[in-house]
Amino acid sequence: MASRGSGGDSRSVNTATDALRRRRPAWAGRNYTLLTSAAVVTHLGSNGALVAAAFAVLQEGGDGGDVGLVAAARTLPLVLFLLIGGAVADRLPRHRVMVAANGLNCVSQGLFALLVLAGEPQLWQMMLLSALGGTGQAFFSPAAEGMLMSSVQGEQVSRAFAVFRMAMQGAALGGAALGGAMVATVGPGWVLAADAAAFAVAGALRAFLDVSHIPPREPGGGLVADLREGWREVAGRPWLWGVVVQFSLANAVVAAADAVYGPLVARDHLGGAAPWGLALGAFGAGTVVGALLMTRWKPHRLLFAGTLCVFPLALPSAALAVPVPAWALCVVMFVTGVTLEIFGVSWMTALHQEVPEDKLSRVSAYDWFGSVALVPLATALAGPAEAAFGRTAALWGCATLVVVVTAAVLCVPDVRNLRRRTHPVAMGVPVDSADAERPVGGLG
Repeated sequence: MASRGSGGDSRSVNTATDALRRRRPAWAGRNYTLLTSAAVVTHLGSNGALVAAAFAVLQEGGDGGDVGLVAAARTLPLVLFLLIGGAVADRLPRHRVMVAANGLNCVSQGLFALLVLAGEPQLWQMMLLSALGGTGQAFFSPAAEGMLMSSVQGEQVSRAFAVFRMAMQGAALGGAALGGAMVATVGPGWVLAADAAAFAVAGALRAFLDVSHIPPREPGGGLVADLREGWREVAGRPWLWGVVVQFSLANAVVAAADAVYGPLVARDHLGGAAPWGLALGAFGAGTVVGALLMTRWKPHRLLFAGTLCVFPLALPSAALAVPVPAWALCVVMFVTGVTLEIFGVSWMTALHQEVPEDKLSRVSAYDWFGSVALVPLATALAGPAEAAFGRTAALWGCATLVVVVTAAVLCVPDVRNLRRRTHPVAMGVPVDSADAERPVGGLG
């Protein structure tokens, strides 16, 4: 009886598993599902923690300069270790790198939460723990992007990326709004504790990722040789390094506006943490809508359409400079989220189809490095810039720079001309013969 019952249970489990697989789209395999689930968990926690960290500093009597220093402390090790993280992720099993990074983030956020809950955390302590979190992200991000891109293939990769980002940004929507509300009601310490728990859960999910489909790396040079090989992949593609330079400048000023000026404007003119959390939530809602749009829309000229959608990234800084009422800021953030997500999906699709699998994490690391390299400087200088020029002038400067660099990158022919393909490159060589007839610089 027991034996037959056990067999029945096993068959029931197998039947349920088969039914789940049939309900999933063909491109949503096991790794993709695990990656998406883990991203949802971490983004629920992390987006609330962004609000909590800023208001934890302000709660202890800090000013805009102190908020900028804590934000810079997180980003500086991210810049220092990103390239190493990319090389490690292309050399070791990517899921192990991701789990180890999640563990470090869990510990750093947990200690940050304990300090805030215990009362009177010192600025240097908050900076140190933020730096540990940034170190974890430096190793996590290239591994995660390489793992995601290797988990999907075929003609539906753009839709897969859009659905992934829609789930991720939906979690960001809930996390930012909930984080702002929790900061206003129970304080920033509990929001940081929830983020630590989210990293623990996400790390457990990522431990079950399967990397058996990824061919083992051939024995070769050391870390420096790996980094040099990754750089050649980037330098040979004008569209790639052009966009990286664009976002190195744009992200720097947007980070200063969001991490430093945004909380200050919210405190002085909008009513505190809750309205700022709602504005960040509106941005998240916009990214969800943008990702939903990209499940259907497949622009033929990927980067041209995507880059045009970066111009609205200047709007939030302009809105904070006025400053507009909270409801208007939410509208601006929503529109910005929609358009920026169109760029995000287009960018991921371009990387997937043009960069060989065995170099994805290194190229992603250079992409991330360029995107965040100037952020520590910008956030650290945000306070002094406010003192020297005034907050309004500093915010208008942020908005203007975004417009200028986005217009400049459209002058790169490859950005305007890169076409969508149905197949990715194979070891750096396009495999779609129809596309090989119209090469774009550096693509073979």
